[in-house]
Amino acid sequence: MNHLSVHQQQFLTQLAAGLRPGQDALAQWRSGEMAIAAVPGSGKSHALAVAAVLTLARQSLHHGQQLVIVTFTRAAAEGIKQKILTHLKAAQLPVVGFSVQTIHGLALQIASRHPEVSGVDLDSLSLQDIPANHPILRAAVEQWIQAHGEQYERLCQGARSDQEKTEQLRRRFALSTEILPDLAHTVIHESKSSNLSPQAVAKLGETLDDPYQSLAIAAGIYQNYQQLLQENNVLDYDDLVLGAIRVLQQPELQQYWQGQIYGIFEDEAQDSSPLQEQLIRLLATAPESGECNLVRVGDPNQAINSTFTPADPFYFNRFCQAVDCAEIHYAGRSSLPIITAANQMLHWASHTLSPPDRFAFRWQEIFPVPNHDPQQNANPDPTGAGVERHYPQDIYATVQQLGDRLETLLTENPDHSAAILVRKQRQAKFVTEQLRARFQPTTIRLYDARSGNDANHLVLELYQILRFLERPHSPDCLKGALDVLGDRQKIPTQDLARLATYPEKFLYPGPLDPALSSGPAQATQTLCVQLLQARWQLPHYQLLPFLAMTLDYSDVELATVQKLAERIAQQTQGQKNLRQSLEVFEMLLRDGFEGIELDTDARYTRPQQITVITMHKAKGLDWDYVFIPFLHDSEIPGMSWVPSGAQFLGDYNLAQVARAQIRHFVHGQDQGRSPTAPATITTLWQEAQQLKTEEEYRLLYVAMTRAKRLLWLSAAKQAPFSWSTFKPHQSSLQSQKPCPIFDVLQGKI
Repeated sequence: MNHLSVHQQQFLTQLAAGLRPGQDALAQWRSGEMAIAAVPGSGKSHALAVAAVLTLARQSLHHGQQLVIVTFTRAAAEGIKQKILTHLKAAQLPVVGFSVQTIHGLALQIASRHPEVSGVDLDSLSLQDIPANHPILRAAVEQWIQAHGEQYERLCQGARSDQEKTEQLRRRFALSTEILPDLAHTVIHESKSSNLSPQAVAKLGETLDDPYQSLAIAAGIYQNYQQLLQENNVLDYDDLVLGAIRVLQQPELQQYWQGQIYGIFEDEAQDSSPLQEQLIRLLATAPESGECNLVRVGDPNQAINSTFTPADPFYFNRFCQAVDCAEIHYAGRSSLPIITAANQMLHWASHTLSPPDRFAFRWQEIFPVPNHDPQQNANPDPTGAGVERHYPQDIYATVQQLGDRLETLLTENPDHSAAILVRKQRQAKFVTEQLRARFQPTTIRLYDARSGNDANHLVLELYQILRFLERPHSPDCLKGALDVLGDRQKIPTQDLARLATYPEKFLYPGPLDPALSSGPAQATQTLCVQLLQARWQLPHYQLLPFLAMTLDYSDVELATVQKLAERIAQQTQGQKNLRQSLEVFEMLLRDGFEGIELDTDARYTRPQQITVITMHKAKGLDWDYVFIPFLHDSEIPGMSWVPSGAQFLGDYNLAQVARAQIRHFVHGQDQGRSPTAPATITTLWQEAQQLKTEEEYRLLYVAMTRAKRLLWLSAAKQAPFSWSTFKPHQSSLQSQKPCPIFDVLQGKI
């Protein structure tokens, strides 16, 4: 670095000296492939930013050749970018030679520059996220049903034949609105992320003795789906990445883009799919030498999306074995007892729960940071014992007990933060409702993080309700509204497909129609009728705010609804016509809608605040005190389950079995395994359950490592049989076994 001034060299030397063992390996990288496996709280984002600055200074990179840092969320990209800018300015170095992008932002940059090769022309195409209930996917399912009547009839018969007309109608409705869309969505996403065509999926299906030929069905819907995307000028995010890969497979274009890039640093690499890894690897390869300049940073033990997205810890774990891998073991977040508990849990999971060749876990011990570490208040003193295990009488006593402890802790330490981490949204609702009155008159704030701020999801929710209000006698429209009400926990859990089969009999039963057989069905009917009455009784401009209040939207969601209402009024020029409003919604679903976003994650970790949040949403955050109630064996690891409306097909879930089969195939390809004996439904269902078990324990590991001073764990002796149907002070409780983590921490297993 002779081209640097003395001041710059001194600053960069001090910056590098502040890195811990393991972090410094990242800063010393010059070229080639490297993996960094980092434990929770080890400061990998800080190390990534410092390594980027040192690389920029060392190589004198400029606009013509850049270091690219890839992350998976815009918030993470902005955070790393700001850290790099701060260090560059402090070192008085030019703010050039790097870019920080999400994986999809990078793919878009490449694909949109060469639309004739990629097929990505945003002047004529709309980029959309396609959930299972998206109209295009539903239309693809309907096309398949129309073209495969005989196969569809076999599905309707299922494993449990029932000739009763109402049951047959219910099965058909469940297949067309839930089971087949879920199967298709899972298979399409998994297949595209592994670069499998519809033809390849169909061929893979031939290797399984499946009475329903599930993969053949999914392949047919996949083919319809691709055609409908093209006809509707829509592009999904997987096709965006595939388009960028097509560009990089053209020799001249590949050389051009590779020449633009010095190397790539990838953050959160455990969440990368095979397709995304292929894109990054192509881009990071030097055009002349063929050397791949790629650094991938992540924690395989924090891969918590693999059972509902194509993200799979197998690939990053395999990458760590295949290349030079440095480990960051030192973490300053947690007190020593919490570190010990997390290590115990991970050692058990990686040595006992799952064989090493599954690559579901990576054993890497967390160590407290060395003396004189620059992190302020690193590895703070524990509160009490640091880790506490409790077994209250029931879930009500659980909330009372944790409320007492939290009130004492935050009253005595008003500068500290706390969180209650739960596995399910309904548990979050229960805790919040039980504690709200208690903390209202105090200075302690109770913050419910359940409400999100995904504007496009909010648009889809309101669209589903409005469709029902316009066409209440359509089974499809009624089912869409019931799904939203169920997701928002406004109606009890029940077989919604059965309710939606005959909308008129459900909404307005005549004297000869059978009465609704259950309290949940009656409560659902009452709410639906109230929504229909509001449509006719309220002024048109008040309808959206009314729906937002009915769905219990948060402040940020209400602000987004206000912005949405203004957009609709502008587009419809104030005309009070529900059909025109729906057309605007359809346009927004096609083109996307930017909602009101809160600034940072700081709202979750404010001092003297108790944040009630799911374990998934807690990833990336930390608190002084973390309380994890309801840790029962039925929740973690729990069991894979089959919805009651789909049990006529058998005791397994079609979509989960299909995912397990695709993963088994692509893992074998990746490891160079020769084809094994054909899998069976039974073994694939067992594999699906094993995948779930492994992910549940990774999720628990994430939850435990959010705590700084106190980790409070509890398993009530009495708890609901199912949280999805539980009603406080109405439903009965029953004995529940604690999660095995309690025996692990006591050294019993």
